[in-house]
Amino acid sequence: MAAFGTVFMPQMALATYENHEWTPASIVASDKLELHPGAHVLHYSSTCFEGLKAFKHEDGSVNIFRMDANIKRMAQSSDLLFLPEINKEQLAQMIEQTVAMYVDDVPSAPGSMYIRPTHIGTEPSIGKAAVSSETSLLYVLLSPVGDYFAGGVKPLRLLLEDNGMRCAPHMGMIKSGGNYASALGPIARARKQSNADQVLFCPNGDVQETGAANFILIDGNEIITKALDSSFLHGITRDSILTIARDAGMTVTERDFTVDELIERAQKPGTEAALSGTAAVLTPVGTLIHNGEEITVGSGEAGETTLKLRQALNDIQWGRAEDKFGWLTKI
Repeated sequence: MAAFGTVFMPQMALATYENHEWTPASIVASDKLELHPGAHVLHYSSTCFEGLKAFKHEDGSVNIFRMDANIKRMAQSSDLLFLPEINKEQLAQMIEQTVAMYVDDVPSAPGSMYIRPTHIGTEPSIGKAAVSSETSLLYVLLSPVGDYFAGGVKPLRLLLEDNGMRCAPHMGMIKSGGNYASALGPIARARKQSNADQVLFCPNGDVQETGAANFILIDGNEIITKALDSSFLHGITRDSILTIARDAGMTVTERDFTVDELIERAQKPGTEAALSGTAAVLTPVGTLIHNGEEITVGSGEAGETTLKLRQALNDIQWGRAEDKFGWLTKI
């Protein structure tokens, strides 16, 4: 496969919000958009997006994973950014229609079709720094993908950053481009200075998330992860993993925990850590870097529980296990 997210299907679904209503969706070329140079999104970052996947099963059918949850989160992001309210039914139809056009292009396992719905403010006004855009554009882009991390499932190195945060606390639960942009500098420095794969943001010692994924700690039969609040993204893969873990009889604890507790638990034999996300799925963490010191998580290798949970999620996505939670939408 080409690098994750660099190949796109030639057409996409697109709808616009004008005169206080959504236009019917149309299918257009995916290699360009027409925007006024003064468009609100270009100056004031009125943008949000989603990431979900469609999977090809062994019987040839194509199934979208947790589409309803992604649409619900996108509606929430649009509301919190004061973008025009999306029509959730219309977005579902746009996603299904676009995927249906390219069912033959959905990669077989371990690949998938990445789906990127995007909502942007388009009103041409550079005088609206403190006012929301009255017009917007919604589109659904497709990209066939393989593994997000080029090396596949291998333990990652995380730099613990306790002097900064990924984004403004009230923006954390919004899937917006600005949040990712604000994390680029710390991640680039961590890669250059510490040979880290990602940064785990821990403002004032509070373990939160990395620049692109949620963080979970596995200690024996217990999963520990930060409780949901407005400061970080409410990951749908995170929720899926926790649901699978509970169903398997594991104890799931959602609460605040500190860098000190993380480091102490990480050094216990058998402890595991992982990042969860649509792209990352569930990727093991083998090393934590803090104040110039490297701390090995458990054995430093991909843990048994992490791999089992990842496999259990993949088995549902690719139709190898029962969809007992009703997560799949068949195209």
